[in-house]
Amino acid sequence: MDSILFEATLYLAAMVIAVPLSVRLGLGSVLGYLIAGIALAPILYQVGADPHGLQHVAEFGVVMMLFLIGLELNPKGLWEMRDKLVGLGGAQIGLTTIVIGGGAAVFGLPWQQALAVGLIFALSSTAIVLQTLTEKKLLRTGGGRSAFSVLLTQDIAVIPMLALLPLLATVPAAQFSPDGSIQRPGMEAAAETGMSLVQGLPAWGVTLITLTAVAAVIVGGRFLTRPLFQFIHMARLREMYTAVALVIVVGIAFLMVLVGLSPALGAFIAGVVLANSEFKHELEANIEPFKGLLLGLFFITVGAGIHFDVLWSHLFTILGLTLGVMIAKGLILYGIGLAAGLRGRDQWLFTLSLAQAGEFGFVLISYAVASHVLPGHVAEILLLVVALSMLLTPLFFILYEVLSNLVKETTDDGPAPDEIDNQESIIIAGTGRFGQVVNRMLQLSGFKTVVLDSDLPTIQLLRRFGIHGYFGDPTRPELLHAAGLDHAKVLVVAMDGKEDVLKLVRYARRRRPDIHIVARAYDRVHTYELYQAGANDIVREMFDSSLRAGRYVLENMGLSEYEAHEMEMAFYRHDRHTLRELAELWQPGVPLSENEAYVARSRELNNTLETAIVTKVEEADIALDEDDDDENDDTVSHEGRVSG
Repeated sequence: MDSILFEATLYLAAMVIAVPLSVRLGLGSVLGYLIAGIALAPILYQVGADPHGLQHVAEFGVVMMLFLIGLELNPKGLWEMRDKLVGLGGAQIGLTTIVIGGGAAVFGLPWQQALAVGLIFALSSTAIVLQTLTEKKLLRTGGGRSAFSVLLTQDIAVIPMLALLPLLATVPAAQFSPDGSIQRPGMEAAAETGMSLVQGLPAWGVTLITLTAVAAVIVGGRFLTRPLFQFIHMARLREMYTAVALVIVVGIAFLMVLVGLSPALGAFIAGVVLANSEFKHELEANIEPFKGLLLGLFFITVGAGIHFDVLWSHLFTILGLTLGVMIAKGLILYGIGLAAGLRGRDQWLFTLSLAQAGEFGFVLISYAVASHVLPGHVAEILLLVVALSMLLTPLFFILYEVLSNLVKETTDDGPAPDEIDNQESIIIAGTGRFGQVVNRMLQLSGFKTVVLDSDLPTIQLLRRFGIHGYFGDPTRPELLHAAGLDHAKVLVVAMDGKEDVLKLVRYARRRRPDIHIVARAYDRVHTYELYQAGANDIVREMFDSSLRAGRYVLENMGLSEYEAHEMEMAFYRHDRHTLRELAELWQPGVPLSENEAYVARSRELNNTLETAIVTKVEEADIALDEDDDDENDDTVSHEGRVSG
């Protein structure tokens, strides 16, 4: 018990020290976990702990991650991805297996072993890539979606790979069990505990049981989830929701192991089935913390599992193999990306994010050794190549960020921008939720606008509803001038990207010192940046809606509508005054908490706000007393009111 607590303390301490430092340095959380594992390795071996034993538990984080990925999809969305799954994913697996397997054969491995090596390195790290894409908000980009499609295909392909490996064994008895049944993935682990639903069955029986288990997952997810959650709801205990979420994932993973399938695939299928369920968000909220911790633990065990004694003794061989594998995969991915129409940043993201080997490589290598396909000394080197390639992956994402800043996007990176055939006094750059409301209000008021947006599906959707807009990047000077920047009276900057908004405001102010610029700000610091860039009116995207929500709370706490309105306006005026004063004290690159002049003035202004609100309340009370006769006429029912 003491040793378990000691190991748990080591792992958790390594997480909380290494990961925040890594994120702060811009290296990402995954590299922090890997470095923590490398640093822990000497201590773990000193106390007799085996990180490989813990890795089997930590791999369950991958299972949970695939369950959450499935929740974000639905069968219709999966069907719509079929071209990418078969095209991108199938091409990547096939070409990588041929190229790397052929290279292994050239180095003298028998064709069976060479094919096994090709299959192992055809896989990429779902855990690292998806975690990093999510952290850096790249999953919804063209390159991110394409990478996700390939990863999903690879995870599905693990099953036939595991089925194929025993057939590549050099010892004939290893291909089949004594009774002639086919060895399936997961049967060996199940057999160790004597728990398997397919052990000893003929091939047709294994297939039937497997299909029945998958069907049970689909039917159970469709029809049993609601009664289960309704039953749990009767207890009215928060922890019961967490328990039932874990039961669903753990139970499905165990069922998949019993029938010889990948638990990760079973969890993914369950997630897809539950994607349209009303309990989707409840499941996500309860699984997410466990997924994050277990994935972090998995990355630590990968780092701790690197055998540096073997690495130093074969340093140049292992480094050469690692770089050779990653370069070969990178070239294949680059060619596939070009064929799929990826360009620029998307092309680099797709290439660099998938060039490593994956966590399922550890599974395939172990299974290949157990099936007498690979000898132990070859497997040991392959494990190091897989681990090192995963260790280098976060650095490849940093390389992508450098390249994406250096690579200038051209009009060939996507559809050509529209030709703008009219100019108006109002230009709206960006037509998401924020820009659409502004545009509709202006048009209903009788003013004509020129709308620009770089999201082609959004422009096409607006056109279906009769709202005309032009496709193109609003930050491009030639597009702005074609839209009438030289003669427009007002420019509304309503784009999502903070840097794009700043870039556009700076350019417009430089070219047109007299134009009135209304800009959307993401937060307070962004407001200060826009203020210095020259925006006239700066609107924080959540500020006005937050004010309305606060006013409703005040009204429901007993204040009259007039009192709540006056307090809302007092806060609004004071905040505008505060922003202007603090903007003069704000220093780019200096955290607000370290700017002494900013902090001191902010405290003074907060004290002024308290005085102003108290004064407003007193004034409101006097006004209400004078207007007491009309009180009933001024009362408005809250029933049916909807805030936007």
